[in-house]
Amino acid sequence: MSTTITHPPTDILVLGSGASGAAVAWRLSNRGFNIVCLEQGRWIKPEEYPNEHADWEIQARTNWAFDPNVRGLDEDYPINVDESPIDPLMFNAVGGSTIHWTAHTPRFHPSDFRVKTLDGVADDWPLTYDELEPFYDTYDELMGCSGINGDPANPPRKERPMPPLPIGPDGERIAKAFDRLGWHWWPSDSYVNSVPYKGRKACNNCGNTGLGCSLGAKGQTDVAIWPEAIKNGVELRTNSRVFRVDTDENGRATGASYYDAEGNENFQPAKAVVLAMNGIGTPRIMLNSASEVYPDGLCNSSGLLGKNLMFHTYAMVSGLFQDDLKTYKGALANMILCQEFYETDQSKAFVRGYTYQVARSSGPISTACGHMFGRVPWGAEHHAQFARRFSDVTVVGVIGEDLPEEHNRVELDPDLTDSNGIPAPKVYYELSTNSRKQLDDAIENAEKVLHEAGAAQILATPFLKVAGWHLMGTARMGDDPKASVVDRWGQAHDADNVFIVDGSVFVTCAAVNPTPTIGALALRTADYIDRERSDLKS
Repeated sequence: MSTTITHPPTDILVLGSGASGAAVAWRLSNRGFNIVCLEQGRWIKPEEYPNEHADWEIQARTNWAFDPNVRGLDEDYPINVDESPIDPLMFNAVGGSTIHWTAHTPRFHPSDFRVKTLDGVADDWPLTYDELEPFYDTYDELMGCSGINGDPANPPRKERPMPPLPIGPDGERIAKAFDRLGWHWWPSDSYVNSVPYKGRKACNNCGNTGLGCSLGAKGQTDVAIWPEAIKNGVELRTNSRVFRVDTDENGRATGASYYDAEGNENFQPAKAVVLAMNGIGTPRIMLNSASEVYPDGLCNSSGLLGKNLMFHTYAMVSGLFQDDLKTYKGALANMILCQEFYETDQSKAFVRGYTYQVARSSGPISTACGHMFGRVPWGAEHHAQFARRFSDVTVVGVIGEDLPEEHNRVELDPDLTDSNGIPAPKVYYELSTNSRKQLDDAIENAEKVLHEAGAAQILATPFLKVAGWHLMGTARMGDDPKASVVDRWGQAHDADNVFIVDGSVFVTCAAVNPTPTIGALALRTADYIDRERSDLKS
């Protein structure tokens, strides 16, 4: 019979070391709290990243794939996607999915917090853009934001820490087409260094932004936040697979139980627990933390835990040009964006809108396998077709606002487990009619801009299955305990020492990448804990 290893208690126990967990650990350790962070994955050495190796594109589809079901690493857990047309994408390591992201980092618009008031759909957030703005600024400084002020589609804001990344000749070509059409565009905000920043090098434009960065030029929390947090005294414990948040007879958290690398059961006592395991991982563990006090899962009196899953819906429209602009050079998805069609247009058959994220093409294997412009056929014409496509494809990616619906949800699978026997999540998701109409409109307009830019041929992918980068909404925030899981500070309605700081708390998902908003909300929650919860500090 095995014995549980019990560790000395800590003030705050953070579960997850990615975009939000790192931010909370950094902020609270700066304010004198004792912090332990449990991370399911490991530290990754810079030389391990695929961009250090000639076979990087093969690794990108095997042991470094975005999809944990494809990677199947020891630190991963499987996900049942039989009832979802979108595959959830995530990464377990110190830094979490910031290791695997392309670091394109636009902010929400003020209107994104008020969609019920403005458009009569979903719900308003219990906070505003103005309340979140100073935390956006702090997170930009922490991660290192490259960008430029003056975007007419967004509010005036503090100057970025770094100038924007160069948009390159391929970006200029698309930008001029937007200009001729009279459509908005702006250089992307990026957590990729355009110049050396805080001891980290500038991007060398190798093009592999989504596969880690051996230079430290990309804003990953393992290089941008954790070194300072550890200097502050945070204990970051890797290879620690949490399976339960423990509670007492009053429903308050007492800590968390986890398996270490040797399979031993451990218990970490804490005055408060902060969950930061992403919009699928967090409800998974909360559902698995059911008890006599919480028969339906931790802090689930509302019945909404795991429900209202939002992914963002994606389509891709690729233009094939004939001017050899070397479109594989530069940060992959950090060129320019267009928000001409971001807000609700009453003349359209759908509500809310979408953003265009203009992206570059990738390497030779991606070109040959058709990940940007259809598979290159085998046979006598293979090399000629390959030469025509390689370095000549520009992508107009569509990111549409995915409205919350309760039937889109995460549950515990009754049969599938990870290697420690912890139930795996099962995802149920359906593409809504509103989202399909958004994507159809976006594809039509993307084809216009690519034609205007001079594309010789255009290929549209109407819906991307491998697009589940953004996991949101499954433990939503709100003022009403009957209609939300956490309050406006990320504190659970059912237990005053349980906090959630990842994308689970999103009320709506806007039509932009969520990480800056996740980071800002996490810092805001940490600020609340420091300001209002002196009882949690030793």
